[in-house]
Amino acid sequence: GGVDISLAIKVGVQYSLWGGSVINLGTKKHKEKYFDKIDNLEYPGCFAMTELHHGSNVQALQTTATFDPVTDEFIIDTPNDGAIKWWIGNAALHGKFATVFARLILPLQGKGGEPADMGIHAFIVPIRDLETHAVLPGIEINDCGHKIGLNGVDNGALRFRSVRIPRDNLLNRFGDVARDGKYTSSLPTINRRFAATLGELVGGRVGLAYSSVGVLKVAVTIAVRYALLRQQFGPPKEPEISVLDYQSHQHKLMPMLASAYAFHFARAYLVDMYSEMKKTNDEDVTADVHVLSSGLKSYITSYTAKSISICRESCGGHGYAAVNRFGGLRNDHDIFQTFEGDNTVLLQQVAGDLLKQYQQKFKGGTLSVTWNYLRDSMGTYLSQPNPVTARWEGEDHLRDPKFQLDAFRYRTSRLLHSVAARLQKHMKTLGGFGAWNRCLNHLLTLAESHIESVILARFIEAVKRYSFCAVT
Repeated sequence: GGVDISLAIKVGVQYSLWGGSVINLGTKKHKEKYFDKIDNLEYPGCFAMTELHHGSNVQALQTTATFDPVTDEFIIDTPNDGAIKWWIGNAALHGKFATVFARLILPLQGKGGEPADMGIHAFIVPIRDLETHAVLPGIEINDCGHKIGLNGVDNGALRFRSVRIPRDNLLNRFGDVARDGKYTSSLPTINRRFAATLGELVGGRVGLAYSSVGVLKVAVTIAVRYALLRQQFGPPKEPEISVLDYQSHQHKLMPMLASAYAFHFARAYLVDMYSEMKKTNDEDVTADVHVLSSGLKSYITSYTAKSISICRESCGGHGYAAVNRFGGLRNDHDIFQTFEGDNTVLLQQVAGDLLKQYQQKFKGGTLSVTWNYLRDSMGTYLSQPNPVTARWEGEDHLRDPKFQLDAFRYRTSRLLHSVAARLQKHMKTLGGFGAWNRCLNHLLTLAESHIESVILARFIEAVKRYSFCAVT
């Protein structure tokens, strides 16, 4: 990714999205049939979730997969233009298969003999001939066209016209259809199955947060090196000084340099949690990873996108030359704020989970979190004193990492208490959705404050750990 972000995204689609969906949403039969050939690129594929009219709201996807009990097949259909699968990486040129997310429809199994909609499920759909690479019958593929960046990724649009696939092509880890058309699942509701399905796909967010830190490191390194070498003005009749010696330039670059370090340790923590989730399959750890990956992906990618522009400005006219990479980095990274979840939507998920834990705590229940990440945070938020009134304001205290972390957590505590009170007040007149919308900016600030507290805690921990190692 540090060399070519487009290549990194194509690899991510192949192994994390297409391959990951088969491994994580399928069962033994799918792994045995597809794993090796996905791994060696004999089966290049894509991940067909997003539709023209639905991106973040996955539960409202319109593509259908209707079971035909006569032929023991699913029929994949695009019912209207808004349901065309859109922005599908690897689809326009290279993909031979697609994991298609569609509404599972079972005929005659609803009320009054109506079709039953079992919610969103994932299906393996061949889209090109394995030998000739010709597009298969019933499938229409178009290129999404030239983009702002990432033009090394072949984003395509997919339309399905009564495309038949075997019943075995349903990725059936969380829900299955028998030969007689009977539906079974270990999870009792559509919402539980949907949550479990999306929970297995958080690896993409982990990868984006990780990659975004790498992009920030590249941009900041270029800008800092330039600032050290470029000389401009200085005292009369004396040599010009480095641009980095100017206070204004330090205020631009040094916070970004420090943030690159802080984000590095936060992403390492996220990867450790993700690894633990994959080893244990613990539901509580999965929920924790979902929240943290949503928050870090959103916060880091937004910060990096802004920082690339500041780095470009910091290099003056030379920063505008394509050879110095800022344009390419900015354009290729910009979409990181949107795919694998729009950043504003992801921050709302973080705020929603904080409020859920807050509510459970006040009901006297135990926190349903096994990781220290949220359990300790919530305990701190509910009891955090005001660190400014509790301490002297001398330099030693202001530079004390414990004071700084207390201050961050106190801010989050105040935001959490106040937004909970506001929501409760507005729900009486506006209802749940209206109250949420009325308090939306407050909720986003809460989520960002929480993530900043987490990043700072991990940074302080890492500094202590490495300082101890250096001493010993």
